Amino acid sequence: MVDAPILLLRQLVVAYPGTSGCTLCGLDLTLHRGERLALVGPSGCGKSTVARAVLGLLPPGSRSSGTLELQGQDPRGLRRAALNRLRGEAVGLVFQDPMTRLNPLLSIGEHINDSLAAHGASPAGGRRRRRAEALLQRVGISPERYGSYPHEFSGGMRQRVAIALAMAWQPPLVIADEPTTSLDVAVAAQVMAELTALCEEAGSALLLITHDLAMAACWCQQMAVMQQGRLIELGPAAEVLKQPREPLTQRLVAAARQREGGSTPEAPAAPVVLELQQLRCWHRLPSALWRQRWLRSVDGISLRLHAGETVGVVGPSGCGKSTLCRALMGLNAVRGGEVLLQGRDLRRLSGRELRQARQRLQMVFQDPLACLNPAMTVLQAIADPLLIHGLADGPKASQLALAQMQAVGLDPDLGSRLPRQLSGGQQQRVAIARALVLRPAVLLCDESVSMLDAEVQAEVLRLLRQLQTQLGLGILFVTHDLGVASGFCHRVIVLDQGKIVEEGPGDGLLERPQASITRQLVAACPRLPQQ
Repeated sequence: MVDAPILLLRQLVVAYPGTSGCTLCGLDLTLHRGERLALVGPSGCGKSTVARAVLGLLPPGSRSSGTLELQGQDPRGLRRAALNRLRGEAVGLVFQDPMTRLNPLLSIGEHINDSLAAHGASPAGGRRRRRAEALLQRVGISPERYGSYPHEFSGGMRQRVAIALAMAWQPPLVIADEPTTSLDVAVAAQVMAELTALCEEAGSALLLITHDLAMAACWCQQMAVMQQGRLIELGPAAEVLKQPREPLTQRLVAAARQREGGSTPEAPAAPVVLELQQLRCWHRLPSALWRQRWLRSVDGISLRLHAGETVGVVGPSGCGKSTLCRALMGLNAVRGGEVLLQGRDLRRLSGRELRQARQRLQMVFQDPLACLNPAMTVLQAIADPLLIHGLADGPKASQLALAQMQAVGLDPDLGSRLPRQLSGGQQQRVAIARALVLRPAVLLCDESVSMLDAEVQAEVLRLLRQLQTQLGLGILFVTHDLGVASGFCHRVIVLDQGKIVEEGPGDGLLERPQASITRQLVAACPRLPQQ
């Protein structure tokens, strides 16, 4: 007798409110205990909608038809209390963007405590706290960070907290929606090892939603490819990647192989636009009054960035990559060192002088949807920096914003849309246009392509290279993807515990890593199966 499936979708149709078409258009999918299935496809194909439908998290007013069963129950027909029990106990969900899912007013420990309490964990004798600390340790976070808040964690560490929350009750189904987007390859491998170990221990099924084909093949036996809300290809992961049948699958695999085989470009000879000298960014950790402790996120970094050059910054999660970018933008306090932007030390400027200087240093964040105002149209979002800095009035700012949209390959007709109405690739182009409308000399890119599928990622990287050539931009490119760093960056530096431990051409680091952490990252980097 064949066991009943954990998840059963038959001709599932989902349409979001205010849309004429469907996001899922007759989707068929089955998962049994112990199975690991990777769901892949381009941005906007409906991958994340599958997770939201299963959890009953579709927006109010959404339309849904067809069969949807989770352990024999249809979440669409459950009352709120029953649905809440189903979430966490029957299925654990790891979202793509942890920062928008974690309450900024709650500490990390309080998040896990609340989750345990909601499903009946006993607080007796500090048992709940010990269990919370054990969960943090399991995903690689020190129990000392129990009292820290989400904004004090790197993107990778926040994602590990989200994974700890999903793993708390060892549910029979784990849906992981881009769970390693924010993580370096070494930590991603650890996280996926934990997720797959959970499945094996509890007999759970794993539905891995990802755009990373190599990771999908590494951790899942089966692969399903989606396009425009439909399943177009399904089979063993290695077979799908070695012999893709559908044109879309062929394009995705070709883009992924091209990225793996990229060679480091040559840097042009040009003046220095950004120079860091012994930059330090330390954070005070919660501690007793008589004991002062510091987290040395950036601890004496020195580097030079030339006009037209791209310097990649790689390293394990929590090594200081994002903190470095935020410190340069003035979003994190700097404890020492110099930041010279076109020869001027930003730390010695203030008021109007600092404001004007900072126009020449702009940033593209990891998640464009989280950094764009949801109430502003695309055109308003791109024009807004011009208005903030008093560089143009309303009509002129709109005119310049339209020109910038065209420069980054956005259709001007998208100007009236809100960010949530765009695909991931379009959202990132809006973020790039917003950063470049002030004509900066230096662009900071913090994991700016990590959330994009292989095809769109390649498009955005080509766009950045084209704009760099046209504008002479110096780009500081933070990434955990060693393949991207090797193929896109002129030079790469490796950070560990806030310090530079290795520097050189990207392809050289991949082929001949010297530092211990670099060797770990290269060893953990997943690769597509050979044809």
